[in-house]
Order: sequence, then C-alpha cells, then structure tokens
Amino acid sequence: MVTYIWVFFIAIGSFFMIGTGHIDVLNNQILKGGLDGIELLMDMLPLLVLWTGIMQIAEDSCILEKFSCLVRPVLSKLFPSLPKDHPALGYIASNIAANALGLGSAATPFGLKAMECLQEDNPRKDTATEAMVTFLILNTGGVTIVPTTVISLRMMYGSANPSEIIITSILATLCSNVSGLIYDYIKRRKHHESNF
Repeated sequence: MVTYIWVFFIAIGSFFMIGTGHIDVLNNQILKGGLDGIELLMDMLPLLVLWTGIMQIAEDSCILEKFSCLVRPVLSKLFPSLPKDHPALGYIASNIAANALGLGSAATPFGLKAMECLQEDNPRKDTATEAMVTFLILNTGGVTIVPTTVISLRMMYGSANPSEIIITSILATLCSNVSGLIYDYIKRRKHHESNF
C-alpha cells in the first residue's frame, strides 16, 4: 500500500512539473536526490558498520547471552507459550538490547533469527503464533534508551543539540511499547477465554 502512495505522489509531482514547464527542475531534483541518497548512505555506513561490529563482538564474547539471562524472567512472562530455555529468547533479548541503543539495523538480524526459531515451533506455518505477534509488537515499539542513529543524523545535518531528543525518545518508545503489550495481553486473554 505504501508503494502505491509513493508512486502516486511521484507521478502527481512529475506531471505537475511537466505541465508547468519546469522539466529542468524535475531533472535537477532527480539527479540531486540520487546524489543526496548516496551521500547519506556513505555518511551512515561507518556508523552502521561500527555498531553492527560492536553487537557481533558482544554476541561472540557472550555479553548478549548474559543480558539474555538477566532479562529471561521478564521475557518468560511476556512469552508464556515458550519454554524458559527456548533459543528464540536469546535472540529476542539481543534484539531488545540493539533496539535500546537505537541500532535498528543491528537489531534486524537478531529479530530475523528469533522469528526463524519461533517459526520452527509453529504448527500452522501460514499463521503467526502468539509469541510471534508479541515479539513483533515488542520489536516494532521497542524502547529506545539512546537513539544513536537519529543522534548521528542530527549531528551530520548540523543540529545545535543533537542529543536533546533522548528524553522524548525514551518516553515515546516506552508509551508505544507498553500500550502495544497491554493490547496484546488483552487480545490474547480474550482469545483464550473464547476457546474455553
């Protein structure tokens, strides 16, 4: 759906520019947009490589495993359908840690591995399990303590105080996460009650 919306916006903008005789402006924006995209990629690449490397070191040195053990009691409450030693819980904990540091790109591999582990235990492969839905909510609304990527973007574009968004980021992501998990809990409970 989002693809159709963007195609609609691009088509309307292009037709308007052609209709008003500003084809040169359209051509300049197409070329400038591509160049801006490459510059942004080159600016963000070192940051992504750095944090992905740090997360890999944390995984190899068992820091993520220790963090996983620390949050496992909370995760077992959020995922009651999973056994306490389920391998997906480790990946979920790693995903939470990466999201808390604002490293969405570094969190993605852990999220994919967690979903793969959850899918292995799924009896109906074409339907998401309760654990999968809960993890999706937890991942999407993940609490961000330090929005590293956004702060670095603000620094690149000359923000006077790039880290001023930390408090609002924590509050916004905390509210979205808590409200999502409450809704998930209510829906899950209603589903279980209707099955009895």
